[in-house]
Amino acid sequence: MLLRADHISKTFFRSTGSANYFYAVSPLSMEIAPGTVTVLTGRSGSGKTTLLNMLSGILEPTEGKVWADDTDLYGLKDAALSRFRNDRIGVVSQARSAVDTLTVAENILLPAKLYGKTPPEEETRYWMKAFEIAPLADAMPKELSGGELRRMAIIRALVQDPDVLFADEPTGDLDDENTKKVLSALHAFAHERNRAVFIVTHENEAVKYADRLFRMEKGQIMQPESE
Repeated sequence: MLLRADHISKTFFRSTGSANYFYAVSPLSMEIAPGTVTVLTGRSGSGKTTLLNMLSGILEPTEGKVWADDTDLYGLKDAALSRFRNDRIGVVSQARSAVDTLTVAENILLPAKLYGKTPPEEETRYWMKAFEIAPLADAMPKELSGGELRRMAIIRALVQDPDVLFADEPTGDLDDENTKKVLSALHAFAHERNRAVFIVTHENEAVKYADRLFRMEKGQIMQPESE
């Protein structure tokens, strides 16, 4: 699936004596192609997460459109968009996303069960072993460290086998060893399964895994630093 942003932007209004607005993301166009890892770097507050949320169907742009092949994401009704995202788009958010009343394994399998899909149990076991949290399958989220919760969230996205996977600071809670494991896994997911991966990060290590590298400054995408 080719994801294409066509002149999208996001503005927010603020009151400064008189009504005013500012661009969180200035108008831009870009493509996220299958079989590639796109890495977006930039300082906190530069608009990276806002852009990721618009591209992934979470936050509607103020102007412009996001296309998934021939589907206008924000032309879909809410229920259809939610189903499309569940079927085709994976998101690893920066925020904690565990359901506290479910075990680790149940958290990972939850997206599939929401729409009555066959739970990807074999795939779940594979990734839990690869990311070294298999012994925690029956543990509750409160028993996990920040790094273990982060790996659980990444596995939950991977096992759905999305056409496009978005990861917002996926290695933020990880040590050097697990950072390399996660980035290597995301790179392999893109190249071996012909999927698109979009990573927002401060992590310099991620640059080594990028097919396309961009930087964001004050809501604007800069020209690729390397190809």
